[in-house]
Amino acid sequence: MLTVGLDVGGTSVRAGVVDEHGTVLRLERTETPAEEQRLDDAVVNIVSDLVGEYEVAAVGLAVAGFVSEDRASVRFAPHLAWRHAPVAERISRRLGLPVVLEHDVNAAALAEHRFGAARGAGVAVLVAVGTGIGAALLIDGLLFRGSFGVAPELGHLVVVPEGRRCPCGKSGCWERYTSGTALASRARELLAERPETDSTLRVFAADPARLTGERVAEAARKGDEIALAALAEFAHWLGSGLALVSDVYDPEVIVLGGGVAASAELFLDRARDRHAEATTGAGFRPAARIRVAELGGVAGIVGAAQLAREHVEQTS
Repeated sequence: MLTVGLDVGGTSVRAGVVDEHGTVLRLERTETPAEEQRLDDAVVNIVSDLVGEYEVAAVGLAVAGFVSEDRASVRFAPHLAWRHAPVAERISRRLGLPVVLEHDVNAAALAEHRFGAARGAGVAVLVAVGTGIGAALLIDGLLFRGSFGVAPELGHLVVVPEGRRCPCGKSGCWERYTSGTALASRARELLAERPETDSTLRVFAADPARLTGERVAEAARKGDEIALAALAEFAHWLGSGLALVSDVYDPEVIVLGGGVAASAELFLDRARDRHAEATTGAGFRPAARIRVAELGGVAGIVGAAQLAREHVEQTS
């Protein structure tokens, strides 16, 4: 059975034909329109191109936003035009195929569980570290979505009471200390706090758009003192937050995904050490394995396609 998975993001819509082994047979991409009708059209058109070449049984959409508990509607997606939109029914009617929706991090987690770093784990958590933190939880291979389809929102766990202000309205949220945005912000603070320290990052300090987490990681690879200090703090808070995750969920595997995971060699060992010492009962219980995601940028596509496949299997 072949299915199509789509990763619908604020910049691009990517679609792939995926087989039962999680292999992407063909990948297509188009820009994400800003208007709702044109967004529907873009999804239909890119899938139609693939269906014209492959015999496809169903379609899965991974969306960066809140999806209803029945996975039929997009409630809200900050970078997309859909608002309380019955997307699954609309797209299904036009394509003549079953369509299911899922949050993009949930879809990536499912892909990692079926085909990647969390393969076969009884309880697995995916923590996607990028601009912020996204998360997903699988229990016995099933996604846990909460009562209203939005769980688990781990990025806004408070790790530092009365800490850094977060756009969500709270202070001290985990993603304000562990994200690409947080890494760049801390590097900028360190540059101001240590004016005597030589750093290749100083040329970017005056322009927040240019001092990015990627640039900090690049500088750290070259031994930059400011970048290394920022990454050491990042690793500490990553490990501290993962210890909270272990305390609450007691997972067998924690998978790190997202853009920041590409630089895992710079911080992962230190984060693992912090996780091991900060978890409640450390030394007297098995520790979760912390692994880097294996499927990379196609995880959402593979996961959405797998959800579509499982939907067909369950309803046939």
